[in-house]
Amino acid sequence: MAAAALHQAQRLFLTASTSSTSCTTTARRNTAARPCRAALRAPSGLQASPAAGAPAAADLALKLDWIEAPAAALARDGTAAERLRAVADAAADRAEMHDIIGRQRDNWNHLLLHSTNSLALAASAMAALAPAAPSAAPALGASAGVLLATAAATMAAVNRIQPSQLAEEQRNATRLWRQLERDVRYGVEAAAAVTDADVQEAMDRVLALDAAYPLPLLPGMLEKFPKTVEPARWWPRRRPQPQPLNTRRSPKSFGRRAGTSSSSTTTTSSNGWTPELEEEMRGLLRVLRAKDERQYLTVGELVLALNRGLAVAGPALAGAGAAAAAFVAGGDAGGWAPGAAALCGALAAAANTVEHGGQLGMVFELLRNCAGFYRKLQEDIEAALGEADPERRENGEVFATKVALLLGRSASDLGQFREMASPSFRDEDIQDYAGKLF
Repeated sequence: MAAAALHQAQRLFLTASTSSTSCTTTARRNTAARPCRAALRAPSGLQASPAAGAPAAADLALKLDWIEAPAAALARDGTAAERLRAVADAAADRAEMHDIIGRQRDNWNHLLLHSTNSLALAASAMAALAPAAPSAAPALGASAGVLLATAAATMAAVNRIQPSQLAEEQRNATRLWRQLERDVRYGVEAAAAVTDADVQEAMDRVLALDAAYPLPLLPGMLEKFPKTVEPARWWPRRRPQPQPLNTRRSPKSFGRRAGTSSSSTTTTSSNGWTPELEEEMRGLLRVLRAKDERQYLTVGELVLALNRGLAVAGPALAGAGAAAAAFVAGGDAGGWAPGAAALCGALAAAANTVEHGGQLGMVFELLRNCAGFYRKLQEDIEAALGEADPERRENGEVFATKVALLLGRSASDLGQFREMASPSFRDEDIQDYAGKLF
C-alpha cells in the first residue's frame, strides 16, 4: 500500500498547487525571480503492513514558503533598469539632434555649391566681356577680381569642412543612435534582471558613438583629409571577459582538438556550435579581412587623393583668375588677362562641381563606414571564437543567422567559406567577396 500512499500524496500536491494558482500568479508577477521552498509532510509508518492501510489525505500536508529576495538586490535591479531607460532616452534625443544637423549640413552643401559656382561663372563672364567694352573694362575687371577672390575664399572654407561628408556622418550617426535605442529598450523589457554590467555596456556604446560622430563643427570635427585611411569605429573596445577556473585551460575550439575523428566531428554540438560552423567562421573572417575590408580601404584612398587634389585646385584656380582680373582692371583689356581670368574662373567652377556636386566627401565617408561595418563583424566573430567555452557564447545557429543577414546571404551560403580556413589556402586564391549587401 506504500505505492497507493505515494499516489495520494502526489494527488494532494497537484490539487494544492492547482488551487493556489490564482493567488500565486499575481505574486510571481510582482517578484523578480523569487525562489520557492516546498515541503510535503507524510505520517510516519508509511512502510507499514498492508493491513495498516494507506494514510488518509487529511494526514498529508503541503507547505509552500516563498523566499523573499533581499530588498537591496531588488532596489539595485530597479535602479539599473531606470539607468538603462535614461540611456535609451538620451540615445533617442541624440538621434533627433543628429537628424536635424544632418539635414542642415546637407543644405549647406547644395547652397554653397550653387553660390560658389555662380560667383566663379559670373566673374568669368565679366572678364570675357572686358575686351568688347574697353571703356567699362576697368569696372568689369575689378568686379571679376572681387567675385573670383570671394569664390576662392569660399571654396577654401567649404573644402576644409566638406559639407557632404558632414551630412553623411550625421545620417549614419542617426541610424546608429536609433539602433542603440532599440537595443537598450529591448534589453530592459526582455531581461529578467538588469545588472550594472548592462548599464556599463550601454554607456560605453554611447561614449563610442559620441567620439565617432561628434556634433560640434569646430572644434572636434573629424579630420577630412587624414594621412591614412582607417575604418570608421563607432563601437567600444571589447573588455576581456573573466573565464571560469574550469575553462581557462580548455582549448579555444573543440573543432581543432587533437585526435578528433571525422565521424565525431560531424555530430559534436554544444550550444549550437559545431566544428564545421567554427571553420566556416574562420574562413569567413579571413575573407572579410583580405577582400571586403581591403576593397573599401583601397577605393577610399583613391577617392581621398582625388578629393584632396580638387580641394587644392579649386581655390588655386579661382585665386589665379582673381590675379588675372587685376590686370584687366589695370587697363590690359586687350591682352592675355581677360582670357586667363575667364578660363581660370571656369576651371575653378568645374573643379568645385566635381568635388561637391559629386559629393566626394560623402563617398569617402561612406567607404569608411563600409570598412568599419566589416571590421566590426570581424571583431564579433573573433570574440565568439575566442571564447573558450561554447556554452558561454551566443547560440551558434542564431549567431550564424545574424552574420548571414548582415552579409546579405543565407545561412547555408556560409558553408563555402569552410575551405578558406585552411592554412594551405592562399589569400591570392580568394576570388569572391563575403558581403553581398553592398
